[in-house]
Amino acid sequence: MYTFFSSRHLAAPPAAVFAAIADPKRLARWWGPAGFSNEFDVFEFHEGGRWIFTMVGPDGGRYPNESVFAVIEPERRVVIDHVVQPLFRLSITLSPAPGGTALQWEQVLEDAEIAKAMAAIIEPANEQNLDRLSRELGLAE
Repeated sequence: MYTFFSSRHLAAPPAAVFAAIADPKRLARWWGPAGFSNEFDVFEFHEGGRWIFTMVGPDGGRYPNESVFAVIEPERRVVIDHVVQPLFRLSITLSPAPGGTALQWEQVLEDAEIAKAMAAIIEPANEQNLDRLSRELGLAE
């Protein structure tokens, strides 16, 4: 296993950050690296619910994804299991912090070799994801 970790202080309360995750229209606007868009086919935001979508790259490339919401704790935590290659578990943890929310983003890939091969893509993509979330929340970067 291999873990990628990012954190961010967001000048918005946990409820506002959670709302940007729970609402599929909002999530589609910020999910993924810079320049990507999303087409959601299934979005069942409850524990055990499926999330099936296609990420569309700036070059028009289409990247199918399928995940399951493993844990949902309103305003605190969302855990997503990506059930197609590359297999990973993403935990997004929200904690109240002075002036907003401390967000922890932990992505654990099952295969360390795949993780090492993809690190140059995953690490900046995760930061871009959080940049896009900040913009969705109306916050300056």
